[in-house]
Amino acid sequence: MPHFHKFLSVLCTKHSFRTSNYVNRSCHILEFLRFCRTERAVNTRIGEISWENRNRLVRREAEAALLEYLHVTRNLQFLDAENMSKKSPEFLDRLLQTVGVDDDGDVSQSVTRFLRYHPINEFEPFFESIGLKSCDYSLFIPRNLMYLSDDKLLLRNYYVLCNYGVPRVLIGNVYKEATEVFRYDDGVLQSKLQNLQDLGLSKSLVVKIVASSPYLLRGDVVDQEFLEFLEKLKNAGVQYDWLDEHILEGSSYNWKSVVELMCLFGELGLTGEALGEVITNHPDLLHHGSGHYTFRVVVFLLKVGSTQSDLREMFLQFPRVSVVNFIHNLCQCYNFLVDVKMPVKYIYRMFRLHPLTLGSCKLKKVQSLRCLMKCGKQQIREMIKDNPNVLKKWVVGVRVDKLQELNRPKLTKMESEFLRTKFLSSVGYVEESREMEKALNQLRGSGTELQDRFDCLVKAGLCREVVTSMVKVAPQIINQSKGVIERKVASFVGDLGYPLSDLVTYPELICYTVERVKLRVLMYEWLRDEGALSRKLAVSSLLACSEDIFVKSYVNSHPRGLEFWKILKKIIISS
Repeated sequence: MPHFHKFLSVLCTKHSFRTSNYVNRSCHILEFLRFCRTERAVNTRIGEISWENRNRLVRREAEAALLEYLHVTRNLQFLDAENMSKKSPEFLDRLLQTVGVDDDGDVSQSVTRFLRYHPINEFEPFFESIGLKSCDYSLFIPRNLMYLSDDKLLLRNYYVLCNYGVPRVLIGNVYKEATEVFRYDDGVLQSKLQNLQDLGLSKSLVVKIVASSPYLLRGDVVDQEFLEFLEKLKNAGVQYDWLDEHILEGSSYNWKSVVELMCLFGELGLTGEALGEVITNHPDLLHHGSGHYTFRVVVFLLKVGSTQSDLREMFLQFPRVSVVNFIHNLCQCYNFLVDVKMPVKYIYRMFRLHPLTLGSCKLKKVQSLRCLMKCGKQQIREMIKDNPNVLKKWVVGVRVDKLQELNRPKLTKMESEFLRTKFLSSVGYVEESREMEKALNQLRGSGTELQDRFDCLVKAGLCREVVTSMVKVAPQIINQSKGVIERKVASFVGDLGYPLSDLVTYPELICYTVERVKLRVLMYEWLRDEGALSRKLAVSSLLACSEDIFVKSYVNSHPRGLEFWKILKKIIISS
């Protein structure tokens, strides 16, 4: 085990299509191009076309003009010219903006006339057409060249990749990560591609590997880490056809990281057929992030006390969930358990014993679950302790019913209404009056719960008559649970130092969150200390307005007010 942890620590420090062959076209394409060039889908001026069709027509005409210029005037191969004209939208937009076509103008003629007297830098549409963004290819444009045909080596190696089957749109990534490949002499690039194929890889697999790991085309020999990966794959009984089927096109691979992950599997006791079974059933363990997410799963579970055997069994029974979602669900479940105030020892124990359940569940938010079940965090904790599989019933998309109160007989609607009416009568409401009817519609909870909340305010230091008047002014203040009311009163009086009389003056204060009250009161006191506010404001003025109005009216009255507001807000929310 110490050797395993040492091995893992070393790793952790390191880890914080279709093929389109190029075909030379004969000169008869020129006639076809002329035919397409002169054919107008809509024989009218741009200004007479509806707005929804205008942009499409303008772009089509501009593409045709650019295609004719590149192929006929500049003598580029037809497929190159076509790809450059259709796959370089940013360059085309800049060209149209420079030409400045008006409503009465002919787009084709305008672009053709412009290109006749203003030759373009052909490397810009070329680099964009092979998948590079303008921010990427700006560094690659030659300073002393304008025409693509002047760079013989670039085109020669580009054609080698095209003829081999590498999609044009992916060649840009090869150029970006291994520019020196396009400076190879005749036959060099072809021999490197053949060397990869000689390892037993199919042509389609070589295309995908080259597109995802262009650095394999560098140097005189094949990359050692990649060879080691193929060897480990072979030892695990996995055929190369599996790699061809599951390799992620367009993703970059770090084969050294993948090899280290397979070595880690070996340290866990997953070798031979067992390793082959794991990676064939769950290819994303290797492919997503070159194993980075799988490393995160291992590190996370080791931190909560999982052993090597625990991890081995988990990978052997890994669910049909992507490893990205698995680690996301683990972190979400951890936050869920912390939110319901589950003791740390129980959290660690759950992750050791039930990692597959926790990694498969995308849980609802705690607050949403409490509202749906009509229960508190303590009840949720007890349910999880009794049966951790209950989490499967709380995943997103599954209906959750209210929690039945087993120890208390369920009251009928008439009995519940009677107790609520009895409570309101005890605090001064007249039966069958309009005020009582309005209060009954606003209040939430049984008569016993309402009485407990009322008594909670009395115990805080307010006399019964005062609390009665507060409830008559704002009945909604006793819609909150007893614990929430106690916490809000303690925060306002104990933490902020305000007198209880302010609660009497503005009882709605209890309805606001503790964070909102703290943030605005402390911000107001800071502004008073800094001299930005001279007049004394009532608590109701600070809390009743929206955040935008509060910032505009009070926070911005000090030059550093907004900066202090953001810092204070971050501190209060995090605490």
